[in-house]
Amino acid sequence: MNYSYRLRLVFPLMALVSACDSGPEMQADQTTRVDEIFADWDKPVTPGCSVAVIRDGGVIYSNGYGMASLDYDIPNSADTVFHVASVSKQFTAAAIALLVLDDKLSLDDDVHEYVPELPNFGHPITIRNLVHHTSGLRDQWELLELNGWRYSQDLITDEDVMSVVMKQRNLNFTPGEQYLYSNTGYTLLSLIVKRVSGKSLREFTTERIFEPLKMDSTFFRDDFREVVKNQAYGYVPTEDGFELSVTNFDTVGATSLLTTVEDLAHWEANFDSGQVGGRDFVELMYQRGRLTDGKEIDYAFGLQHGDFRGLKVIEHSGGDAGYRAHFMRFPEQRFAVACVCNVPANPGVLAREVAGIYLEDQLLPVAKTEPGGPDETSAPIELEERLLAARAGLYWHSEGDQFIDILNSNGQLRIRASGGEFPLTPLTADYFRVDPFPVQVVFATNEGEGTDVELVVGSADPRKYTRVIATSPSTEKLTEYVGTYASDELDVPYRVAIDEAGLLSISWLKNPDQQFRPAMADVFRSDDVGSARFMRDENGKVSGFGLSTGRVRDLKFLRQ
Repeated sequence: MNYSYRLRLVFPLMALVSACDSGPEMQADQTTRVDEIFADWDKPVTPGCSVAVIRDGGVIYSNGYGMASLDYDIPNSADTVFHVASVSKQFTAAAIALLVLDDKLSLDDDVHEYVPELPNFGHPITIRNLVHHTSGLRDQWELLELNGWRYSQDLITDEDVMSVVMKQRNLNFTPGEQYLYSNTGYTLLSLIVKRVSGKSLREFTTERIFEPLKMDSTFFRDDFREVVKNQAYGYVPTEDGFELSVTNFDTVGATSLLTTVEDLAHWEANFDSGQVGGRDFVELMYQRGRLTDGKEIDYAFGLQHGDFRGLKVIEHSGGDAGYRAHFMRFPEQRFAVACVCNVPANPGVLAREVAGIYLEDQLLPVAKTEPGGPDETSAPIELEERLLAARAGLYWHSEGDQFIDILNSNGQLRIRASGGEFPLTPLTADYFRVDPFPVQVVFATNEGEGTDVELVVGSADPRKYTRVIATSPSTEKLTEYVGTYASDELDVPYRVAIDEAGLLSISWLKNPDQQFRPAMADVFRSDDVGSARFMRDENGKVSGFGLSTGRVRDLKFLRQ
């Protein structure tokens, strides 16, 4: 079971010099530098990526690297068709935006008007909540895995998604109070498009978006058995090379768009031309969400507002099975990069490196911390061992019982979270970069009681983690938790046992022996799953637990 995709780290200046103003020598140098970025994947024995560099609505450079099919030695190219995972969301949101402009629905309509079978959670959930990930709905992929489905291995249909959503009795939070990415909302948006328009999401988007923009290789794949010409197969690395890792979905909305980087260039041009939807459509697509307290969030209509070294960016990433994708637009420079891969590379980082080549004379350092703090271009420094040791430890965030480890290894701090481990680059004694992501770790003394950590992801508000001392319960103490548990929101029993290493393990259908390490009193954590907080009755006996993953909070289990 792999939840590493959860951590989604998984984010007007000088006039842009146009392509016609740059001489052939400069253009050749730029394209050579782009090719160097992808050199590790540009081999006949590896999968790889495709990239398109877009300026003023046209492609100024595109290329493919590595192989679309290792079986048949077919290379990737600029017109290779890729599954782009969550980059799909902006097109689902676009369909909703068009229906809003058609006066067929309102963003403030209660979702139950269109999906009456959705459980009543005691609070209205609006279409706007779904678009901006403020609904509080638990995430469909994590619910499916907690129910025994194997992500991208077992066939997953819209009906399967709805079957687990229909059993939910609780939300992660009251709608509108928080932002938490939820794929469930976009599957529901797809269903709303179908019920309002009378056409499937595939039919509606093809008719209203893809055909007018001549995106001839783009569509929502709603039948995984369909033959698709010129498509890339997804791969993941193994000790001996690579193995296939493809999607197995008959569900659309949150994912399942197939497209090419050349087609994404046509979509990018529409943000300036307004050919589809006009200016009102473009403005709606850029409209950020707001929480009930009035705070504006970065997420818009399947698009994320952010910045890259002083330049405004609109972007979104995606990742399913062996596929990765990133689409980023610099609206004030009329510049964009589309990068798609059929291997678990990091196209967000790759796209930023490409953008850095073409916009290098405009990129400025941007302070990502409080005034006076370092910026992302600051040179690294060396820290004394005592300072490194003082910052190492286990840190806890109260929402969803999230944990991170700060490790001190060979004179370098590293952060471990959600199954991934990354080096921390010190800029000062308290500020660290998480290379290569737009993430910063800030250490702060907590009133003499220890050290807190703030994670700053892009331009989002810091997420505060408090250092805690991990517990070490005895084997006798661990036996208090052993037993069988069940949730009325899932269909499978969970079994808690003690494994050969003397650690607590939790097993359920198709997910044997998920190891949980002790974290706090009655709280255990797993790198792959999340955390389990055990409950006790009035007599002090363990009576159940709440399971929290990245996008599912406090799913209750009772001891049987």
